[in-house]
Amino acid sequence: MTRRAGNPWTALGALSIGFFMIMLDTTIVNVAIPAVLRSSLHATLNQIVWVNSVYLLTYAVPLLLTARLGDRLGRKPMFLTGLAVFTAASLWCALSGTPELLITARAVQGLGAACMGPQTMAFIATLFPPTKRGAAMGAWGAVAGVATITGPLLGGLLVDNLGWQWIFMVNVPIGVLGLVLATVLVPGAQPRNRHKFDVLGTILFSLGLLAVVFGVQNGQQYDWGKVWGAIGIPEIIGIGVLLLIAFVVWQRVNRDEPLLPLSLFGRRTFSAANVANVCVGFALTGMFLPIVIYLQSVLGLSPLQSGLVTLPMSLVSGVVAPFAGKLSDLMPGKYVSMFGFVTLAGGVAWLAAVAEVGASPWRFVPALALAGLGIGCLFSPLANLAVTAVDPPMMGAASGVFNTTRQVGGVLGSAAIGVLLQARLAVSLRGATTFQHAFTDAARTTLILPAAVLVLGALACIVIAQRPAVFDRPSQAPTAVPETV
Repeated sequence: MTRRAGNPWTALGALSIGFFMIMLDTTIVNVAIPAVLRSSLHATLNQIVWVNSVYLLTYAVPLLLTARLGDRLGRKPMFLTGLAVFTAASLWCALSGTPELLITARAVQGLGAACMGPQTMAFIATLFPPTKRGAAMGAWGAVAGVATITGPLLGGLLVDNLGWQWIFMVNVPIGVLGLVLATVLVPGAQPRNRHKFDVLGTILFSLGLLAVVFGVQNGQQYDWGKVWGAIGIPEIIGIGVLLLIAFVVWQRVNRDEPLLPLSLFGRRTFSAANVANVCVGFALTGMFLPIVIYLQSVLGLSPLQSGLVTLPMSLVSGVVAPFAGKLSDLMPGKYVSMFGFVTLAGGVAWLAAVAEVGASPWRFVPALALAGLGIGCLFSPLANLAVTAVDPPMMGAASGVFNTTRQVGGVLGSAAIGVLLQARLAVSLRGATTFQHAFTDAARTTLILPAAVLVLGALACIVIAQRPAVFDRPSQAPTAVPETV
């Protein structure tokens, strides 16, 4: 039985500080940084794109590796290292005087986030017994949901009042506090499994995912054409897919200890939860782009005002998430997740229906509140289903996969929505009287895509088992040595 020292809730509170910072920085830049970078740092459009995409790349690509390192080296040391790197890189971002320095600092920030992300979810699985895990995942889900959709509001508030540097500077005191609390409150005696290091698997996966994510994320930027000489976006994506196929083959034939145990996907609950997780990442990342541009370019709202419009979604999500997590302890979590998918899809569709030129921002409050209800019912039940479906020694690997699928879904959503929005805008401009009318039409059409993907997520939940197979059986002691810090 895994030892649980001290109060697990205080440990979770300390871990949540780092996790909040990770999720916040996936969205806080979007609403404020493009115009500010262009005026303050004289950044080109290409550099502005890289400020966002490089963070997503360096966060998503190493997640499987950092999850396994947490299993091998200890989750607490990995979390503390990641939080320290993230905090230092945030200060670097704030002090950057050129776009090149800011892009480099954002890349390092993403690496720090990658070290932290899998550890928070894996810690919950070892700190809390299965019957109490849903409530803990509820708190974790509340942090994820609130941080993700609070980013635009906080970003607008900081930029309008203190300057763009405070988008990053705000992480520094929070990060220092998180380091102190995690050092004191998070137990160090978590299981440390004697995993072997899959060097070839790490190289194949990292390079393959890097190529695919780079191609999808930056395809529109290069007009889906050439990038370096004769090598273009299609070739880069193709090479990435081939490397990922080679990775899967190697994981299957590797008789030692693979980076990604394919046996995880032998459990239908784990597989379906990850498919649903891709849909969550796709929809949440994709829906913000047309909404934020519509609010600022069509309705003429400032970054702060557009952030305030999304506040109902943040508030409702934060209130609902802990109850959704607790509910997933009392009933099959698949139904809570299905409700979340359907509700969020309804909220997004409602937003598309009420978006008009000159519309009052108040018209969006009910739709955003409904979307917040859906978001609050998604993060924690899905995460609970995923980690409960695997055995304790595999929880680190499982959390790495789960975090990776959400981030990859987010990258795909950002790219797909960007392509669709621009394509639809080109068509709408030919028949519209003003840019505002054309963009409103394009935004309404584009929002149909995340709504449809959310319906697919609901369908994926159907195949999830009523209650994961390992839920009712006693915890199995993993092969572990005490972790010391």
